[in-house]
Amino acid sequence: MAGVNADAMKRRTYILVVLVALAGLVVAVAARFLHDGLSARATPTHLEAMAARNVRHMVMPESARQARNPLTANTENLREARLHFADHCATCHANDGSGDTLLGKGMYPKPPDLRLQETQKLSDGELFWVIENGVRFTGMPGFGTLGAEDDSWKLVLFLRHLPQLTAEERMDMERYNPKGPEDRTEEQQEDDFLNGAPPQPNPQAGHHH
Repeated sequence: MAGVNADAMKRRTYILVVLVALAGLVVAVAARFLHDGLSARATPTHLEAMAARNVRHMVMPESARQARNPLTANTENLREARLHFADHCATCHANDGSGDTLLGKGMYPKPPDLRLQETQKLSDGELFWVIENGVRFTGMPGFGTLGAEDDSWKLVLFLRHLPQLTAEERMDMERYNPKGPEDRTEEQQEDDFLNGAPPQPNPQAGHHH
């Protein structure tokens, strides 16, 4: 009987310790939110980042993690992926994968630096799954389209290439980055000048911001 009571006491003590730890975690997270409010400019704590990575790992199917890239990193595939990335991904991730963009800085959590080990150590299948399905509660959407899986696999090839991206490749990507009205107007004025047309007044020149 004494042994049974001792075991019950140990279980109660263990449960109490777990509850205290969980309460401490809740308090820490609450304090974080109270400190930063709902600002998307805040930086996630190491605890939040670790929890997010673990959750992502748990919900991702094992078959997805084990998937192999069926494409090879030849010149054509890498160029197609590079230009696709410039047009669809660089707005948040930057051409070099650093995440150092206006949109990226305003997100919570911030886009990861895709060149670093935290991303590069993921399997090809994990990278493909994230591209196809996105990540809930982040700014990463799912880009999966039935019949267009090769586009995602090519992006996986480019993600592997990012740490070795050259200055020439970055310049090539800049031509394919999405452009706003002011950028398009400036390009048109440059083309007109090169073709001998008289310069046109900038409609934004009289406006003060």
